[in-house]
Amino acid sequence: MGVPAGIALFAVDGPPAAGRFVLDGPEGRHAATVRRSRVGEVLAVTDGAGSWAAGPVVVTARDAVTLDLGDPVTDPPPRPRVTVVQALPKGERSELAVDLATEAGADVIVPWSASRCVARWVGDKAGRGVQRWRQVAREAAKQSRRTRFPTVDDLHDSRALAARITALTVAGGTALLLHEAESNPLSELDLTTVGELMIVVGPEGGLSPEEIATFTTAGAVAVRLGPEVLRTSTAAAVALGAIGVSTGRWR
Repeated sequence: MGVPAGIALFAVDGPPAAGRFVLDGPEGRHAATVRRSRVGEVLAVTDGAGSWAAGPVVVTARDAVTLDLGDPVTDPPPRPRVTVVQALPKGERSELAVDLATEAGADVIVPWSASRCVARWVGDKAGRGVQRWRQVAREAAKQSRRTRFPTVDDLHDSRALAARITALTVAGGTALLLHEAESNPLSELDLTTVGELMIVVGPEGGLSPEEIATFTTAGAVAVRLGPEVLRTSTAAAVALGAIGVSTGRWR
């Protein structure tokens, strides 16, 4: 299943239903003005929770288009469900990390203030940062024709992250710390029976010894992703690709 190639995807509130549907607001303006959609062109709409429908444009206006939607489809959630914990990158790499993780299939993205992060979200900046990540994830999900949009959680510190790792592993999930100095490769892990998976991506300066000790005590497993050293903004996407192949998420 999934939206067929070549069909633009737009986000709507609530699951779509068959029949005439007016796509208005910012999404409608984008379809009508930016994309200049024409009568007969097939577009798709999704609620971001797995439900979507597609159909041809039957009426165009300056800031809206009307579609004749077919029967809605609900895409099943992927297994395992993958949470990406992303240490805050600096500058434009912050949004790049979210964009790439979304395109690669992250189900949940958790911003993390690691001890070696150069970027700091303090005070109101934390709320603005989370909102920006949510906007980036939403746009990246539409661009990659995902019908299930990832959620972006509030900023975590290391204490909150350790508690989350403990809760996950107690419930039977698996948490992985990506660490370049580890000898245990991700590619050799059997993740085929895991239902819930977490990937922890450290900052450019790497995970501190204290963080590694805290998170492994909480139940996480430190692994090496590959022979190359990756930037923090690309590591999650590469890991998701490896997981997509080894677990069947991409089948």
